Amino acid sequence: MIGGLVLVVAIGVCAWSLWSRPAVEVAEVREGPIRQFVDERGKTRLPDTCRVTMPLAGRVEAITLREGDEVSRGEIVARLVPLDLDLTVEEARAVVERLEAAIRENAYRAIEETAIKQAEQFVQSMADTVKVAATRVSSGQDKYDYHKKDLARVERLVESRAQSEEDLDRSRLNEAQAKWDLRQDEFVLSATQALAAATNLMPTMVRQYIERKSYTEAVLKKQLAEATARLRQVEQDQKRGTMTSPIDGVVLKRHVTNEQFLPAGTELLEIGRLEDLEVEAEVLSVDVGNVREKAAVEIYGPAIGGGLPGGRDYAAGTVDKVYPAGFTKISSLGVEQQRVVVIIHFQPDDLQWLRAERDLGVGYRVRVRITTREAPRALVIPRSALFRAADGDWNVYAVREGRVRIAKVQIGILNDKRAQVIDGLASGELVVRAPEGDLEDGQRVKAVVKPGAEANDEPPAASVEGQAAD
Repeated sequence: MIGGLVLVVAIGVCAWSLWSRPAVEVAEVREGPIRQFVDERGKTRLPDTCRVTMPLAGRVEAITLREGDEVSRGEIVARLVPLDLDLTVEEARAVVERLEAAIRENAYRAIEETAIKQAEQFVQSMADTVKVAATRVSSGQDKYDYHKKDLARVERLVESRAQSEEDLDRSRLNEAQAKWDLRQDEFVLSATQALAAATNLMPTMVRQYIERKSYTEAVLKKQLAEATARLRQVEQDQKRGTMTSPIDGVVLKRHVTNEQFLPAGTELLEIGRLEDLEVEAEVLSVDVGNVREKAAVEIYGPAIGGGLPGGRDYAAGTVDKVYPAGFTKISSLGVEQQRVVVIIHFQPDDLQWLRAERDLGVGYRVRVRITTREAPRALVIPRSALFRAADGDWNVYAVREGRVRIAKVQIGILNDKRAQVIDGLASGELVVRAPEGDLEDGQRVKAVVKPGAEANDEPPAASVEGQAAD
């Protein structure tokens, strides 16, 4: 009787145990690809933008081009008022021609050479005149000496009454006339000598004038060089007044529309090549250390849309450059962050599709997922199956012989959806996807596989950000 009762109780306990096993969703440990990534916001940009600016202060004509208009290399996109530039060139050219004429005039020396010959003849003539005047003085001196002696003789004869008083008066008159003539000849000689001295300076003065003209010529040549340089400058400004597009591209922005006077350096147009479109992302400095050039990138978001070749909802790209210096940025939550700029290039075919189908332009917001690590064949489990033990190690609940067992695992690549198991589990084992807090080691459970849920499925393009394993 008692033995039968014990048997009934035992059977009841077993039945209750089987009936009360909790059902847990499990995933199979399988081989598959896994990758670790950094997910960040980004925006499209151009590496180079050509800015058409005012080459000099002046009046610019109205610009008819508009944003989005295509332009070709060498096409006129803006122009200064031609008349203003033409007048400046004509004025500079007139100054050059005037100075060239002044140099030719200064170089003409026929008159000066004739003046030298004339001055030399004057000098010779004055020398001859001085000689004649000196001869007249000598002759006048002799004449005066004669009449002076004759007067003394006549005075003696008058005393002896050999000659009359009339003869004495005549001798006195002749002596006075000879003296006067001598004084006049001496004055003429002195004046002639003074004129000769002044005439002797005439050839020197003409030569000095010719030498001075050589100095004037040097000054004129310097002025001509300055005027020629000015002419070249205004001619260059005249050429710069017609502004052309340096590239084949489209007008990104038009700063000026109407005709107006503007200072040098004022921006008129921005022109770029949308074929060179790229993405600029600001990655946290703690994540950027794992980002490498040429790393694969998925570019997605509303601006990218879906339906890309192959049915993708992301555009493929690669990391082109990681900036060597970071910067500080305040997040929308007011948190100070240190970020680094990462430049990403589109795959050419995807960019061509985006330009044709989505009309993707500059400054569009996108999201980028940058692959930092990947393994094409790895043991993978759902990220949700992991939990931390008291010692900080990663653990999972493995379902073995109908019971859950805590298994310590070593994790490699880790993202928000999947985890790579390096040690602690074998392929084909089952792990609890999202263990409840009341599970206990050794507890019997009922394993349930959710239809369509595979441990090695890759995350969709719009999943949340990945992170590195701790």
